[in-house]
Amino acid sequence: MKLRPGRTVRKINSQAWARYSIKKPKKNYIKALPRTSLLIFNMGVNKPDYELELELKARQNVQLRSNALNAARLAANMYLEREIPAGYSLRVVPFPHNVVREKKFAVGAGADRLSQGMTLSFGKPSAVAARVFKGNKVFVLRTDGANKDVAREALRRASDKLSGTYDISMTLKPKQAAAA
Repeated sequence: MKLRPGRTVRKINSQAWARYSIKKPKKNYIKALPRTSLLIFNMGVNKPDYELELELKARQNVQLRSNALNAARLAANMYLEREIPAGYSLRVVPFPHNVVREKKFAVGAGADRLSQGMTLSFGKPSAVAARVFKGNKVFVLRTDGANKDVAREALRRASDKLSGTYDISMTLKPKQAAAA
């Protein structure tokens, strides 16, 4: 079975399902957690003296699967590594822990046996997602002021991989004077 498109799970319209007990897994609706595709959250060189900080913020409430966050992270990181290697620090802020469930759906001959049944069945866990609300940060990118255009382009490329609409906000910090 192929992965369903992101538009099927991007709306936050139901209760969050994140409870998974290691001690009593048979007492839960969620018997096993699906693995997350997003394993790396911090990239680049984390130096305290970067003067420019850019944030990718959500304009609306959206639910992002871990594979979408990972694709956005890869797109931004590959561009930054090519343009300004070792001159940035990129961080993914949300952690995907919400379990996405999918009910089996079939078309064709004999599909009525599979599709009929309990009207509101729970579904099987298929992926994990992060719930991002309006104004929340998705990515934080720190770099030098000379790399402003490259940093904006990297975050734009990352937002193309995600569902929803996003804003890029920029904060310029004054350069720290060397202690004498």
